[in-house]
Amino acid sequence: MRIASVRTDTGRRIGVVDGDTIAVLPAEAGVLDDAIRGGAAALDAVRDAAARVTPVPLAEVRLDAPLRRFNRDILCTGWNYWDHFEESRGRREGQDPTERPKHPTFFTKGPDTVVGPYDDIAYDPQVSAKWDYEAEVALVIGADCRSVSEADAMSYVAAFCVANDVSQRDLQRAHGGQWLKGKSIDATMPLGPWLTTVDEVPDPAALRIRCEVNGVPLQDASTAQMAFPFARLIAELSWGMTLRTGDVLLTGTPSGIGNARDPQVFLTDGDLVVTRVDGLGELRNRVRLTDLH
Repeated sequence: MRIASVRTDTGRRIGVVDGDTIAVLPAEAGVLDDAIRGGAAALDAVRDAAARVTPVPLAEVRLDAPLRRFNRDILCTGWNYWDHFEESRGRREGQDPTERPKHPTFFTKGPDTVVGPYDDIAYDPQVSAKWDYEAEVALVIGADCRSVSEADAMSYVAAFCVANDVSQRDLQRAHGGQWLKGKSIDATMPLGPWLTTVDEVPDPAALRIRCEVNGVPLQDASTAQMAFPFARLIAELSWGMTLRTGDVLLTGTPSGIGNARDPQVFLTDGDLVVTRVDGLGELRNRVRLTDLH
């Protein structure tokens, strides 16, 4: 099932996507955040409700980010594709690790970063001079868990979606090697276009990830190239730490980022960023000059 969050004049509503149409549920069905937190029974109820609704063309509705009420910061993974790790070697302004990490590298982003799948990405050159793109697969936790095994980890995933972890490289390097600041600028992380439940993703290790800017392909990889697969990420992140239903985890970006190119490629006002993951959908976001200071 592909479940979206639809913007209406009276608030957000749940929509179930089927091809080029969407069944928009009545307001009393609640919002997608609640359905995810309700677990399998709530998602079954969404499926049943959608069957009783006459669908409308998908192009006629406005989609929001699938989730808006987060338990905490967005959970994130760095350096999870070795080609990306290696492409940035010597470009981290003295913050290069001495060797490849033996465990996943985790950090967080503030929830106010999140924008919808077709919303503008905020851009303020007075805040940062180095706005970079990072196409990623995001996963959504479907049940509270702690210290789960790698073998059981995927049973705690409710859904996948697409994200772009737009980053400010100068801020990322300026704060003691901690990435929070350079990853948490308001209205800079597109998420969506909907949640695709795990039963609709036959092989999570074979998802093609792409990013283009102004029609120029800049990233093209597969989740098969991950240094640490989805299950390993969940097992290590949950070790001694409770993951909550509805938590969002970004799983890392492949090579091709602007900061590692020669010459470097950074986003600017008016750029169109398109982020695609096969089977999960596409984000289309325009970079727009915004006063953030």
